[in-house]
Amino acid sequence: MLSKTEKHLLDLLRELPEERAEELVEFAKFLHERHSGEREIPQRVDIPRPSEESVVRAIKRLRATYPMLDPARLLNETTALMSQHLTQGRDRVEVIDELEILFRSHYERLIGNNED
Repeated sequence: MLSKTEKHLLDLLRELPEERAEELVEFAKFLHERHSGEREIPQRVDIPRPSEESVVRAIKRLRATYPMLDPARLLNETTALMSQHLTQGRDRVEVIDELEILFRSHYERLIGNNED
C-alpha cells in the first residue's frame, strides 16, 4: 500500500510530459543521494544548447541542466543578465554565454562543497 506522499508523487509524475518526468526522477535521485549519507557529487543533466535560443529558454534549460542548484541563489544574477538583454539591448548570445558561466560556477562551487 502506498503512503499519501508516495501516491501524490506518483500522481504528479504521471501528469508530467516524459521529459519533465525524467527531470523529476533525476532530482529525486539527487535528493536521495544527498540525504542517504553518500558523498556522491550531484550530476548535471546533459541538455545541449540549441543554436537558436531565447534568453528565457536558456534560463529554463540551465535550470533543468542543473536541477540541484537553488534557483533563489541564482535569482539576482540571472535577473540582472535578463534585464541587460531586455532593457539595455545586450546581445542575447552574450547574455546566454554569461548565464552558462554563472550556472556552471555555482555547480562547481556545490561540487567543491561536497568534496570535504
